[in-house]
Amino acid sequence: PAKCSTLTGMEARTESRIPDLLREPAPSISFEFFPPKDDASEAQLWTAIRTLERLAPAFVSVTYGAGGTTQDRTIRVTERIAHETTLTPLAHLTCVGASVAALRQVIGSYAAVGVRHILALRGDPPGDIRAAWTPHPDGLDHAEHLVALIRELGSFSVGVAAFPDSHPDSPDLDHDVEVLVRKADAGAEFAVTQMVFDAESYLRLRDKVAARRDLPITPGVMPVTNVRQLTRMAELMGTPLPSSFLGPLLAVADDPEAVREVGVALAVELSERMLAEGAPGLHFITMNRSTATLEVYEHLAL
Repeated sequence: PAKCSTLTGMEARTESRIPDLLREPAPSISFEFFPPKDDASEAQLWTAIRTLERLAPAFVSVTYGAGGTTQDRTIRVTERIAHETTLTPLAHLTCVGASVAALRQVIGSYAAVGVRHILALRGDPPGDIRAAWTPHPDGLDHAEHLVALIRELGSFSVGVAAFPDSHPDSPDLDHDVEVLVRKADAGAEFAVTQMVFDAESYLRLRDKVAARRDLPITPGVMPVTNVRQLTRMAELMGTPLPSSFLGPLLAVADDPEAVREVGVALAVELSERMLAEGAPGLHFITMNRSTATLEVYEHLAL
């Protein structure tokens, strides 16, 4: 297929580039949503989007489901955000189950609606995310290759994922740093981490990358409101939950309101530490709800 032209079809939205916002003195905030599965969850999603839109975040992103599922809904919601809100959407894109031709088509569809920022991910194996990774026979094997493809196809700003507790397939932190350096060399301009449970893990990764490349890395923060949901997500990510984070939540696990209070307090404590140490901002994992995120935001006086 022919290359897609840069931001064709719809005039580019007037918006700041995410990497530039992440280099400003004041910390940025951003929000992550997931695509709805039905009409009721879609209504809940848009309530959260409209509520959090008032905080003027640097950007918002819509994830894929586990194993690359819900891609069509992710694209649809991202395009609707671009059309119907004042928000800057960060479009997710993974290599899962996609040929290069299919990836070109999705990138072109994003360009056509004025989406200028893409988060390039290898993605997880479909079905069993802990299974061995196998690329599409006509697809791409690593996120760095997807970064290069996106940059080739238009004037996009490309972000990538970072793993403070190491990627499940990675032997150690130094390997994760090397992977981030390669992504930066391919054209990535910023990174967003998986959920952070320990500020020290984020700071170690941030400092090791900073010693080699100028790549702003924004930590992901989730105000926990459900312990079972947290442990399931950590299991899917292959991320250990430190006792300093999980212990206080387990102590009140039978009291939903107490879990919420502790979850917000832990998110505030983590956020304050990382911001004090120079994190460029915070990426809130909202689970399509706004209240707990707003509570953290207010505690931080952002």
